[in-house]
Amino acid sequence: MKKFILVLLIVLPFLAQLVVLPFVNRIDPIILGLPFLQFWLFLWIVLTPFCTFGIYQLQKSQGGLD
Repeated sequence: MKKFILVLLIVLPFLAQLVVLPFVNRIDPIILGLPFLQFWLFLWIVLTPFCTFGIYQLQKSQGGLD
């Protein structure tokens, strides 16, 4: 199960920032004064370090950082 979560945390930012872009490429709705596409990219710029931290914690718990 940890292996699946690790792979998911690695792939999720890539998919969210590149693969999903054609589907979120729209102006409406405006969120926090930004078109939806810009909000989506900004959101994943903020969330990607949390994914990286999760990867670090999983590898640390498995002893993979020695």
